[in-house]
This record gives sequence, structure tokens and C-alpha cells, in this order.
Amino acid sequence: MTEGLPRRAQVVIVGGGAVGCSVAYHLTKIGITDVLLLERRQLTCGTTWHAAGLVGQLRATANMTKLAKYTAELFLGLEAETGQATGMKQNGSIAVATDLERLEELQRGASMARVFGLEVEEVTAEWIARKYPVMHTDDLVGGVFLPRDGQTNPIDVTQAMARGARTAGARVMENTPVRGATIENGRISRVQTDEGEIECEFLVIAGGMWSRDFGRQIGVNIPLHAAEHFYIVTEPIDDLPGELPVLREPSSCFYAKEDAGKLLVGAFEPVAKPWGGDGIPEDFSFDQLPEDFDHFEPMLERAMHRIPLLKTAGIQTFFNGPESFTPDNRYYLGEAPEVQGVFVATGFNSTGIQ
Repeated sequence: MTEGLPRRAQVVIVGGGAVGCSVAYHLTKIGITDVLLLERRQLTCGTTWHAAGLVGQLRATANMTKLAKYTAELFLGLEAETGQATGMKQNGSIAVATDLERLEELQRGASMARVFGLEVEEVTAEWIARKYPVMHTDDLVGGVFLPRDGQTNPIDVTQAMARGARTAGARVMENTPVRGATIENGRISRVQTDEGEIECEFLVIAGGMWSRDFGRQIGVNIPLHAAEHFYIVTEPIDDLPGELPVLREPSSCFYAKEDAGKLLVGAFEPVAKPWGGDGIPEDFSFDQLPEDFDHFEPMLERAMHRIPLLKTAGIQTFFNGPESFTPDNRYYLGEAPEVQGVFVATGFNSTGIQ
């Protein structure tokens, strides 16, 4: 067995993305330090590394909103705790509406946000024009502003949580794929790696888009699939205001954020492109999928209408990468009913680290 790879751990975590590292970090916070995180390649190499880094707090339920609010607070304190920069800033987010029906929906969301304890403002088109001066606002009827939303660097946040977990006693091992697991009397017993078996009391599946296939190996049903996700990053834009809020336009299916003098524009299109239905390649690591500008172009055109300077900005990066989604758009978080001691933390529908 490889030097340093233990023969036993109370908790084994499969997957070293934002979620897996978060599980390790938070287990140590409640006093469970006999934790072993196993990553098949390198931390963040699956989906986390190419996330846009949006930090939104309003979710569909009180519990989901509570978790998202806690996440923003966690990101703010990680750098001071661990010494690892996270790039977290609370520059706020604006969701805009072009018709009264959408505005009513946003206002209902604002009411729900207040009930959930979030700071929120219902704003006019004139207010939006002042807050986001490069936006075309003539056709807007209003919007909602959440000042405590923001953005972060997904890789740095994940590394900070991994560092915090290690400091508290957890072990984080890269280039150690988990090949399978042994179930005895309906309970997890041990996992298999190329270097040997590791006994464990608990197993956490946090493998992102690989979780479905891994779960199937051990009799745990995890219905999720990967879909292609597109965004562009512009070249530096002269006179682009700094500290712009994150922009979301639900009716046009796009979002935008300012970052170091550039704009990142991404989309969650109504008809997505599924990927990896026959299985996710094991060697997929820090990779991207082929460009499909024709698929992304309709959302980009809407973004250009809303932010006219995009029409003349050069495109530095056109990115297409896979993310995992579930049938009901809710993530899986809890003990699997099929096997005692197996927990699932996956299928975050692009909000594990957005």
C-alpha cells in the first residue's frame, strides 16, 4: 500500500471538488477528524475548476436558503482562518424584469427572501441604470437587488476548505481513485483503491457527475446526468466599472459578472445539451467540451442587448464544460436508503459552487 494511504478511516469521502472538501472541512468542525478524502486526480479537476464563482443566497426553500446564506458567510471567513485567498467579495446581485409578470415573480422572491432573513431591495429601472451604468435599461420594468450576494474564486475556496480540513486532522489524498466498495450485512465495510483496501464506517459519495456510475457499482441509485454549460469571458474592456453586481436576467436565461476588467457571460438555456449518458470518462480532468457557438448564440445576443458594450468586446475565452443535474433540480444530501453508512452529497445543479 502506498506510503501515507491508511488502512482504515472512520469516514471516507469520494471526490475532491468543492462539495467533497466542504464535507471534510465541516466534519472536522464537529470533532470528526478521522476523515480520508480520496480524489481520483487533483482537487477541483471535475466541475469545480470551471464554475463561474457566483455566490447567490436566495433559494426555493427556507432550508436551502439557510445553507446558501451560511455558505456566503463561510466564504467571507475562510481566508482569515486558513491563510488561503478565496477572492470572495459581496458586490451584490441584480435580477431584472422586462415585463410585469416576471417582475411579480421577482417581487414574490423578494418577499420570500425577507421571510428567510435575507437583505433585499425591490428596485426601479432608474435605480438599476445608476447601479449598473453599462446596462441598457429602457425596456426594464424593475428588478430585485440582494446586496449580500457576490462572487468568489471556486478553486481558491475549495483549496481553502481542504487546507482547513487538513489543519484539523483530516487527510486529503489526490491521484487515488476509488474503484469500488464492499457491503456487508447491508452496511458499508471498506473501499477499494489501486493500492489496496481501506476499512471505513461511513462513505460519502461526492463525486459530482461521476456519482451516478459509482453509486450503481455499490447498489445506490443516484439519478443525475451531466449537461453542457457554456460561458464566454471577454478581453479586458476599457472603462468597465469595477465592482458591478452580478447580473441575472431570468427571461433571457443569462447571467453576467465583472471580473478584473472583463465580463463573464453564461447561460442556462431552456433546452440543454446532455452529455456523458453512457458514462463519464475516467480521465476527464481539467478538460472542456467542444465549442458549439450556434447553441450559445441566442443567449449571447440577448446579453448583448442588455449590455451593449459586449457587441464590440473581444472574446478571450469561449468555454463549454459539463455540470451535473437532477430530475427535480434538487440536490442529493443525506444517507442513501439502500446501504447503511453511505451518504450522498452530489447533484447540485450548478449550485455546489455556482
